[in-house]
Amino acid sequence: MNEALPSAAVGLGTPRTRAVHRAIAEARRGVPVVLAARQPLIIAPVETVGAEGLRLIDLLSSGQAALLLAPARAAAVLHHDIKDAAPAVALRLARPLIDAETLKRAADPTMEQILPAFERTAPPDAAAAALALGKLARLLPAMVVAPVKPGWASLPGGAELLSVPAGDLLAYPLELAASLTKVAEVAVPLEAARDARLIAFRALDQGIEHMAILVGDPNAETAPLVRVHSECFTGDLLGSLRCDCGPQLQGAIARMAQEGAGAVLYLAQEGRGIGLINKLRAYTMQDRGLDTLDANRALGWDADERNFHIAAAMLEALNLPRIRLLTNNPAKVTSLLACGIEVVERVAHEFAPNGVNDHYLATKARRFGHLLG
Repeated sequence: MNEALPSAAVGLGTPRTRAVHRAIAEARRGVPVVLAARQPLIIAPVETVGAEGLRLIDLLSSGQAALLLAPARAAAVLHHDIKDAAPAVALRLARPLIDAETLKRAADPTMEQILPAFERTAPPDAAAAALALGKLARLLPAMVVAPVKPGWASLPGGAELLSVPAGDLLAYPLELAASLTKVAEVAVPLEAARDARLIAFRALDQGIEHMAILVGDPNAETAPLVRVHSECFTGDLLGSLRCDCGPQLQGAIARMAQEGAGAVLYLAQEGRGIGLINKLRAYTMQDRGLDTLDANRALGWDADERNFHIAAAMLEALNLPRIRLLTNNPAKVTSLLACGIEVVERVAHEFAPNGVNDHYLATKARRFGHLLG
């Protein structure tokens, strides 16, 4: 991450951001949309598309349809390494399109893997934007894509389809961060911090809110202690032993109470940004022998998909541009610095293994570069 956080929205404009919101909703419903690019495409997520969606793609496409996958997932489907650096790999699909259930098995490694032989083909120019739509919808990053016929809106079944510019999908994470606003603030006494306050932030997508937990008055500090914590339903709420998220969250609040002030940014970015359902799928892959990094990649996600521009926007709104960051992850320091936040100190935040998460913590140190032990 190397872009500075914009001081205002990046300029998609209300009608265009509305189109992105609608495209995300359509993706979650399995409805195809048209991706406006140099080569316009009709696309739909594999995870949600059904027989009707595939029929529409067949009807409105003008050429070769393909299954678009992230390279790591495509390598598993093809049974060989992907040596080039393409952002996506396209696998040729026969017409009419094969059934939706077969496509789902190709996209989801947690399902029974009885697959036809796939042949690789050239990905479209807008492949990265197509996969971005699946990720924005928190679905598996796997899409059915095909070039769309000219005049598609006047063809049977075409008039109701949404068109969204490819560039708008790629710009959207920055747009979200730049549009973040406070929507509620209230005192919520906590067991470890009786003087805690919660501030809720919402972005223009009106999606899940991000929260700031303020202990004492962090604005009175020259560089207050700040924890950037990604939500973890299993660890924070259920007390799962698979990770160290629960102890890190409660430990951060207790430490700030001890120091007299601090802020926890509680980001709605479950599973390093892949969402709760995909995190549970990643757990399944871990149970089959993969570590936490390779499990994410097996599903087609990057090792860390979080948008730290959200955290930077929250800190700016809280008037906390200069902080001491409570983290074991040097990459989190680097990301916030790149977003314009002055991190004057990294403060260690380590908890002992519990007998279940030992391998998980070792992987964070060995493969993610966390400073542990």
